[in-house]
Amino acid sequence: MKTLPHDMRNYIVQEFLDGEDSADLTPEFDLIDNGVVDSLGLVRVISHISRTYAIPVDDIPIAPDNFRTITAICAFIDNARSETTA
Repeated sequence: MKTLPHDMRNYIVQEFLDGEDSADLTPEFDLIDNGVVDSLGLVRVISHISRTYAIPVDDIPIAPDNFRTITAICAFIDNARSETTA
């Protein structure tokens, strides 16, 4: 069974690290400080989250801390989903 962190890690690897060594990409790896995701990449991540998890773009605040690590991204998605279903 795939998990949200697994899916997000796969997305990051495919979209931002294609062909590069992803061994250091742990759930707490800082995607922004390490240059994996830049400002344009952040927009791509937000677009992916909106499409894949049915979270309206207008409901996704562009706050880098929400997208700094895979753990932070997953927490943001879980929180947004719970607010949508509440």
